[in-house]
Amino acid sequence: MTRQARLRLEPQTGCALRLDRGHTLRVRSPTGEQVADVVAFAAAPAADAGGGGDPDEWLSSGRTFDYGTSIYVGTGSILYSNRSTPMLTVTADTAGRHDFLLTPCSEEMFERLYGVAGHPSCLGNLAAHLAPFGIPAGRIPTTLNLFMVVTPDPATGRITIGVPSSRPGDHVDLRAEADLIVGVAACSAELTNNGTLKPIEVEVHDPVHYDGGASP
Repeated sequence: MTRQARLRLEPQTGCALRLDRGHTLRVRSPTGEQVADVVAFAAAPAADAGGGGDPDEWLSSGRTFDYGTSIYVGTGSILYSNRSTPMLTVTADTAGRHDFLLTPCSEEMFERLYGVAGHPSCLGNLAAHLAPFGIPAGRIPTTLNLFMVVTPDPATGRITIGVPSSRPGDHVDLRAEADLIVGVAACSAELTNNGTLKPIEVEVHDPVHYDGGASP
């Protein structure tokens, strides 16, 4: 398997990158029990000047729920944009449980819920790295929260956040079905990550040589 790039996101950090159609984004939890927030926007073709993103077309939890008839995603799930365009396909998932209901944590969330000012946040990290691609913070939607366990009560609708589903080395592979700009953040919320903030690894794999196996 040919790996084109690997990034290690230290706790409470993020990244953004171009993911060309057919390439696979692998998101790994090297130590386990860490959530990774993922968002995607349509990208201009590589030949276009700037190579930026389209802030008007983004990864949509609502469209994905509509077409998949489930609030859960896993191997085989197709993730759609707000324009009903297939953006990503989950081709491998060793953890088995993820969230697509909650928005990325923000400074305002920490202030409102916990009375903590200036806390690092997924929204802040994603916004900082997506800005060079022409995507403003206000366009960042609900994120795909890999390894996050959110359980809704069927009677009341209230949600419970549990321990992340990832064990050391667990990963999710997302194949790009279109040219994309993708943002990834190692979640900054202590509660979401069982009290300890940990790193996330991000890899991009060549479509010709990708075989879905473990990375060396």
